[in-house]
Amino acid sequence: MMETRYASHPDEVKTLNTTQLREKFLIESVFVTDDITLVYTHVDRFIVGGAYPVNGTLKLEAEKKEMGAEHFLERREIGIINIGGKGSIVVDGTTYSMDSKDCLYIGRGAKDVSFASESAQAPAKFYFNSTPAHKEYPTVKAAISEANPRHIGSPATSNERTIYQYIHENGIKSSQLVMGLTMLKPNNMWNTMPTHTHNRRSEMYFYFDIADNVVFHLMGEPTETRHIVIKNEQAVISPSWSIHSGVGTSNYTFIWGMGGENQAFDDMDAVPMLDLK
Repeated sequence: MMETRYASHPDEVKTLNTTQLREKFLIESVFVTDDITLVYTHVDRFIVGGAYPVNGTLKLEAEKKEMGAEHFLERREIGIINIGGKGSIVVDGTTYSMDSKDCLYIGRGAKDVSFASESAQAPAKFYFNSTPAHKEYPTVKAAISEANPRHIGSPATSNERTIYQYIHENGIKSSQLVMGLTMLKPNNMWNTMPTHTHNRRSEMYFYFDIADNVVFHLMGEPTETRHIVIKNEQAVISPSWSIHSGVGTSNYTFIWGMGGENQAFDDMDAVPMLDLK
């Protein structure tokens, strides 16, 4: 079954309490043992989910009533990053071995996709983002060593980090999906601050490597900010009109995925720090 989330107007979000904010934007359970979770959001028609195969193989399938398609990728593309132990993804009979932090892009038209772990004692955890696709691109795998690294931030502002770009205009080709992973250095807690919006694209964040700490994820209009407390291995929906920034009680890692009008990573509208409220 796929959960559906509807898009929200900024004026509505101003009125929401903590519980309502979490119900609309937070995805609390991404990984469920021996299951695939799917959350469909009307924000740029993203599907966010996770496959957690422990005792067997899991197949990515489409419900005709929910997706209007015979198979999941009939009119979609998908980016998958493994954050767990060793596993594999089989795409139309071709097997891709997946180590931790490996990324696999699967283009529109692939029919059979399944997930498996090498060991039940150290199972793989496959997090994914899927967007509609207007063109077919080939399936491509990339290890973190093959991603494009961007080292930014500094200890002085508590945001020294490395952005690893996997699916982007100069990397793995896609129809519209952009996806990567950001790792904060030890003793650094802030991501994406000074913050920004990009009305051309919405974004999905998935936070992990948090252990028993939390991340305060900031959202809302720059002058009407709200926050959602995020625990380990949870995801959050960030509409195009919203800032998306956060600070943790320790360093952490997060996966970001974007979809919308373009794939230009630097196409964003910076928000001056003193304008935030």
